[in-house]
Amino acid sequence: MLMMTGEEAKRERGQKGFSTLMVAVKVSWLCRRGWMSRNYRLGFFNGSGRKRHVGIWHKRANVEYGRTDEKPVWVANRNTPIFDDSGVLTIGNDSHLKILHNGGEEILHFLDPLVSKASVTLLDSGNFVMYELNSDGSMKQVLWQSFDYPTDTLLPGMKLGINTKIGHNWSLTSWSSEEDPASGSFTLGMDPNNTNQLIIWWQGEIYWVSGLWLNLSFNLPHVLSNDVYYHFSYHSEENENYFNYFVYEDVISFQRLTLKASGALLGMAMNGAKDILSCEQPSFRDGCFGKKDYKCFSGGGFTARKGIMLQSGFNFNERDKLTLSDCKAKCMSYCFCQAYASTNDDETGCELWPDREYFIKKDSDASRYIYFRQLPYEFESKAKLRIWIIITTVGGVIVHMFKSIYYLIQEKLRAFGKTNKEKDILLRELERRDGKKSHELQFFSFESIASATNNFATTNKLKEGGFGIVYKGQLPDGQEVAIKRLSRNSGQGFLEFKNEAILIAKLQHTNLVRLVGCCIHKEERMLIYEYMPNKSLDFFLFDSVKNILDWKKRFNIIQGIVQGLQYLHNYSRLRIIHRDLKASNILLDNEMNLLG
Repeated sequence: MLMMTGEEAKRERGQKGFSTLMVAVKVSWLCRRGWMSRNYRLGFFNGSGRKRHVGIWHKRANVEYGRTDEKPVWVANRNTPIFDDSGVLTIGNDSHLKILHNGGEEILHFLDPLVSKASVTLLDSGNFVMYELNSDGSMKQVLWQSFDYPTDTLLPGMKLGINTKIGHNWSLTSWSSEEDPASGSFTLGMDPNNTNQLIIWWQGEIYWVSGLWLNLSFNLPHVLSNDVYYHFSYHSEENENYFNYFVYEDVISFQRLTLKASGALLGMAMNGAKDILSCEQPSFRDGCFGKKDYKCFSGGGFTARKGIMLQSGFNFNERDKLTLSDCKAKCMSYCFCQAYASTNDDETGCELWPDREYFIKKDSDASRYIYFRQLPYEFESKAKLRIWIIITTVGGVIVHMFKSIYYLIQEKLRAFGKTNKEKDILLRELERRDGKKSHELQFFSFESIASATNNFATTNKLKEGGFGIVYKGQLPDGQEVAIKRLSRNSGQGFLEFKNEAILIAKLQHTNLVRLVGCCIHKEERMLIYEYMPNKSLDFFLFDSVKNILDWKKRFNIIQGIVQGLQYLHNYSRLRIIHRDLKASNILLDNEMNLLG
């Protein structure tokens, strides 16, 4: 195993003029103390506590940039530190670039087993690169480089963007604190929606935007403007979209951009640091959204207002042709978004705003409909209004229901009271006319009559007249009865019903049909008579055969009619004149005896 210390690395660099080590795979190279190029140094450094990391830092870093020679611009194992001095950076026999230590290993890169020869190089740009070599020792291709995995610092030549082919994202992530290089809360990268602008996210929420890249600069003029030190450019290639910057060769000050743990973006140089941006006091003029306590109210909805916004918002790529509903969905997905609007007359394109204070209500050619997220109090007031509407509606329904139930109960009580009143009137009238306290007249319930007639089935119908329909029924004790149901259209009321019931109940004669009882229920009035199985006299008189009624039976029937009329006219206590004497009103029992 070949082991190379920092001193050996220096001698190698001194002999060859650049810091490149060529190693045959399967032969290990170990770096314990450090390795340097002209401008940068690679090695282990102490973080917070007992944590140790592999990092790269500028050899002449200014004291204002942290502790001299110890503030790295790149960290290999920022989230997986080691905790002793046993660390070694190596290409092992397993063909992996890794950090070995007593507690295990941290893999930086897997080498393809087919790679037979490789070299590692710390370039003067600060890029730590691993190459595959040809058999003659010339460089074949880049296998891995630290510039593809930036930490919190952007050096000239580094990329901020997306490799769409492999899905790799070049971005900066702040340290968790000024002493701990672990990943912090802020990330600087290119908009994943393929717009040519940079974004800083704070815990996943948009914290700052650079504005669109137009005419070789960002449209927020005070941020990342090209000057004597920084020259930004945007590149859109087949598989890559990214920003980077360069410095002029005659500018020897150490230029870099660093995303601080506070979220500030600092421009660093040998002569000190300068704030590129800070959103501690958010100003939308500078692209800041800030750490506002936004709350997403998914049910709050949006309110459309026509007017203009005095400030540009966050624009999505025009090539996406987002619809208005797409734009609404975008706004709802970002808690910072307070308003959205289409950017084109055909309601395509999308622009988002984090504030509503720059809106002016105005009707002009430049006006458009801008949709504002309802504020919590607006949502709560509308929610309360909806709740009151629901309460009053439900309350009204409940009140109406109780009223309906009350009226139904009252109606039933009135009907019940009316029924009982009519029964009392009928009983008192019977008592008054004959002086008796009780009578054989029975009152039947409506349910018992409906059951006796099979719910007034047409098959039980005996006859029908102007007064109503007569049904055959069978009482629970087996007695067959004829039930005369007063029709509501007959023109007869309770008075006529009462008179018939009283008269039939008081008349006692062998040739008169007997009244069994009656039924009074709501508007129903029914008289229950004993059933005559041979129906009425007209059935036999007009029978086509006419062989049932011989002269003896005819004489008996005539005699019964005369006796009945004589009783009614001469012997009854009630004065009765029978005005409807006809064969259909003369009933015959089983023995063909007359009952009228």
